[in-house]
Amino acid sequence: MGSEVIVMHSNSGATVSVVGGGVIGLACAWRAAQAGWHVTLHDPAVGSGASHVAGGMLAPLSEGWPGEEAALAVGAASLDRWPGFGGELERASGLSLFTTTDSLTVALDAADAEDLHTIAEFLGRAGRTARVLTRREVREHEPMLARGIRLGLLTDGESAVDNRALLTALRGAAADAGVEIRGEQVADLDALESDRVVLAAGHASARLWPGLQVRPVKGEILRLRARPGVTPAPTRTVRGVVHGRPAYLVPRADGIVVGATQLEAGEDTQVTVAGVRDLVADAEALMPAIGEYEFHEAAAGLRPCSPDNIPIVGAVSDRVVVATGHGRNGILMTPVTADAVVAALAGDELPEMAPASPTRFAVPAR
Repeated sequence: MGSEVIVMHSNSGATVSVVGGGVIGLACAWRAAQAGWHVTLHDPAVGSGASHVAGGMLAPLSEGWPGEEAALAVGAASLDRWPGFGGELERASGLSLFTTTDSLTVALDAADAEDLHTIAEFLGRAGRTARVLTRREVREHEPMLARGIRLGLLTDGESAVDNRALLTALRGAAADAGVEIRGEQVADLDALESDRVVLAAGHASARLWPGLQVRPVKGEILRLRARPGVTPAPTRTVRGVVHGRPAYLVPRADGIVVGATQLEAGEDTQVTVAGVRDLVADAEALMPAIGEYEFHEAAAGLRPCSPDNIPIVGAVSDRVVVATGHGRNGILMTPVTADAVVAALAGDELPEMAPASPTRFAVPAR
């Protein structure tokens, strides 16, 4: 686990069009080119969608919950691939992608503390390790966090990556592998002349393949920059629930990413005053000194969500493979999705991604 993926070269001469230039589309294009396909990627604004706004957390373990074994299995399969996948991109690009090596989920009240014990027990049954920290141990690990925190759950290996550096690295790796990038909008998959098509257009995938069970869910985030003399940022991703809202702090080289709201708002990508207010308040509840930081950016993206919060990855026809529905875990799910898409193009299936098969929904054929 965590080793570099070995890509088999085949399909010499066959062509594939990848529709969508976020992290999923770029990774699928890169891996397909490595496997011997002649790849063209279509997107009028590569890397400008939800991938550009993301926090970059790789946290399937701390999001685990009894009854959601399939989601944990799929997420963990991708987490295991990240050291090799990210390491290969770092060597190719010269960029540093990883910003943390583990994550800390904290509880502010008794109910949340009980939830952390439930998650730890669930992960233990699944063969994964998570350590419950006392109030004192939380402060020892991250002294800048609020004194009112009752309990913590430390999950080793749940790293985070700089999403924008990742987009740059993937675009460069894809180009080096021979991927042709066309800055154009695709309105009809049938108009593409390639042998195969990979549909990785996020929530817009449903417009190109009507009936696909994916919808946009708005997420607002803040980017804060460190100023001279400010309280240091956490050394790991910090997550918690504040007033019923999930909140997280993800350290970056120059500051902290604060996220994220979750709103069923159609295709609205405007940042709201209420969203900023809640994010700042929730961040302060986790780290009281957050107000010392420079307010650098507020942005909103549209997460492509499926009904069961598991991606939709696999063939929907003899020609088209879909890769969408990743919700808030698009960055996490990038390596395993790319492997599953390359397998699907070759007529195979990746066993780890069986829960993500499009066949679990009624996907209309075309």
